[in-house]
Amino acid sequence: SSSLAITTDAGTIIHTGDFKIDYTPVDGYTADLHRLAHYGDKGVLCLLSDSTNSYNTVATGSELSVAPALDRVFAKAEGRILLSTFSSNIHRVYQAIQYGIKYGRKICVIGRSMERNIEIAMQYDYIKFPKNIFVEPDEISHMNDKDVLIVTTGSQGEPSSALFRMSTGEHRHVKIKPTDLIVLSSRAIPGNEGSISGMLNHLQRAGAKVAYDKDIHVSGHASIEEQKLMLRLVNPKFFLPVHGEFNHVMKHKETGMMCGVPERNILLMTDGEQIEIAPKFMRKVKTVKTGKTYIDNQNNHQIENDIVLDRQKLASDGVVMIVAQVDKQHSKMLSKPRVTTFGIVADKQDKAFAKEMEDVLEHFLIHLKDGLIENPRGLENDLRQIVRKHIYRKMKKYPLIVPNVFIH
Repeated sequence: SSSLAITTDAGTIIHTGDFKIDYTPVDGYTADLHRLAHYGDKGVLCLLSDSTNSYNTVATGSELSVAPALDRVFAKAEGRILLSTFSSNIHRVYQAIQYGIKYGRKICVIGRSMERNIEIAMQYDYIKFPKNIFVEPDEISHMNDKDVLIVTTGSQGEPSSALFRMSTGEHRHVKIKPTDLIVLSSRAIPGNEGSISGMLNHLQRAGAKVAYDKDIHVSGHASIEEQKLMLRLVNPKFFLPVHGEFNHVMKHKETGMMCGVPERNILLMTDGEQIEIAPKFMRKVKTVKTGKTYIDNQNNHQIENDIVLDRQKLASDGVVMIVAQVDKQHSKMLSKPRVTTFGIVADKQDKAFAKEMEDVLEHFLIHLKDGLIENPRGLENDLRQIVRKHIYRKMKKYPLIVPNVFIH
């Protein structure tokens, strides 16, 4: 990755991006520590620095340290090798392809982001390979398994990724075989453990062997000592720890204070917060709306948040619809109410549940507040609350309740 030094009238801002100090990088271009020190000598107003490995006390390993493990794994493979890693980690992909070539394998790249990144890296000569080592996905089925290395996306178990679809048998060109070796050259991003575990289950049910060893992956993020080095080189007046969970950012704040940045000059941000930085102060000013935006894939229009909440509620708690006719003069039902449920009770229990709702409605009408019969909307709202409380007491659920009361 590249760090940014942004020169403004107020002062220089440095954003590290994802970084680590790798003294033996794959491409030979080490971190430009002299340039960072140059900005530190001139004076840096604010540093925004990667917090992901804030708890790691051991220096982050070099990308080259993965090579022996990849070599060992590739040498033992008897069938196809499917390697999955972050598509942005070009040096990892480069090393994997090198060892694929070493053992006489053709390379098949699957996954849009992986294809795009490799294409751009080769276009600008960041990596160099002859074009004839690559094959298309539809050619794999006609090749000997020992001659194939598939480099693909999906190391985090994303349901739409190529590897996940292969694991469930939904991929058009690749079906997992018992002779396949799956190499996951990454670590789980916090929150993705469940989806990765589910994908591993699918792969192993298909009979594939999975290599998920620690030495097949090395982090791309700075440990505590590298974070300290960055802070000392840059020597910022203000410090904004970024990138990582909130506890990582909090730990990075402590490291910043150890390196001489006053606590009052450090702010912890959450998504959407805006920070104003001036030569003499730094403060939070406004927030912008952040979060997920849902798109209807039929018409490509945004789905409003209240619709999404209703759909989630329907999925998790179900729906109850009650249609009743009530005599205005006597506050009594003119006929049995019609009760329809989805996702609440089994079909064979529908009649019993409808009788239960009839009893609740009768009790509600007996104890009806004075004048409420004149206000159909208010009556429906009160009925909704009564039914909701009853269902929660019995089932511990909060279904969507749709009452329709017709007053005659």
